Amino acid sequence: MATVLFVEASGAEHRIDVPTGENLMRAALNEGLEGMVGECGGGLACATCHCYVEEDWADRLPAPAQTELDMLECTASERRPSSRLGCQIIASDALDGLVVHLPAAQY
Repeated sequence: MATVLFVEASGAEHRIDVPTGENLMRAALNEGLEGMVGECGGGLACATCHCYVEEDWADRLPAPAQTELDMLECTASERRPSSRLGCQIIASDALDGLVVHLPAAQY
């Protein structure tokens, strides 16, 4: 399990215990976080689970697949070097303490 800190665009912080094997989008939706939509349910068919991984963590995640990179071209908020899709980040013990920021808009 990983405890992940989600930071909403408003600055509100939420520490969520994410079970190993669960993706960050689903964890955020289960907690009802503002700023995470997940319209396609994690099917890699939208960009409404866009998030920004804190710089210190970016290199610790597996590299995004080309399909994720392609979908990141469709984000409603600014795309940054640390932009990822929450549905593609799978929790593990190695991600305990991960910090992700949610954008101001997903549409």
